[in-house]
Amino acid sequence: LTLKYLFSEIYNGFFNIDSSRPMRTFINLFKKPEDVIVGYINGTRKKYINAFGYFTIALTLAGLYLFVMQRFFPEILDQSAAFQQNEVQQELNKNMVGGLLEYQALVFFATIPLLAFISRLIFWKNKRFNYAEHLVINLYAYSHGSIVYYLLSLGLIFIPVVQPIIAFLSIPLYMILYFYILKRIYELEAGTMVLKTLLFLVILGVVFFIAMIIGGIIMYNTGFLDQMLEEAKNNAKGVSYIASSINWTS
Repeated sequence: LTLKYLFSEIYNGFFNIDSSRPMRTFINLFKKPEDVIVGYINGTRKKYINAFGYFTIALTLAGLYLFVMQRFFPEILDQSAAFQQNEVQQELNKNMVGGLLEYQALVFFATIPLLAFISRLIFWKNKRFNYAEHLVINLYAYSHGSIVYYLLSLGLIFIPVVQPIIAFLSIPLYMILYFYILKRIYELEAGTMVLKTLLFLVILGVVFFIAMIIGGIIMYNTGFLDQMLEEAKNNAKGVSYIASSINWTS
């Protein structure tokens, strides 16, 4: 595969989804992910939905989940604020979570090339797949984890108490599916897979730490961080004033 070919597949992935293939792809990414992913890399195009089409399904479910939660269950999205120490931190956390959800499609698109780079790095000595093919592997793996997560969340949407638990377990869920797929594709033994997993997490942690520093510097230099803090303080003051008024009236 080449990057040029992958870009040519984007159009087909988004606008020509065959309705008979998604379920077969979903099931076999559990049973035999190597058949789906390696088959696609080796030229099988008709048996399963392609990587970009599967990614489209993940984005669609993510958008549906966000719409339903914001429209009907906004209090669930705000539950994470309860773990903060004060009202300013609560409001700041709420703004950050809202921003991530609003731009989740962009986050999805930015995450795939990064994960592909890291997975190619940890399998550097294994020349079986190039970077473009690692993009396909990560498209399938990331999309599969997302689809499982959003199907669970939407299926249990009327049980609000379960939603934070699903969100808390989402990262282990992604990791288990992701490394299971890599293990099957590369036919790795358990010990080798553990070492590769640890190396992956170390590299991801370093990249995340660097990204946080760069993001913090950009936000500080552009004044965006001060703006967020000011808005959080103002909103927190408004909440405190309303609460005080209610207590005084009582």
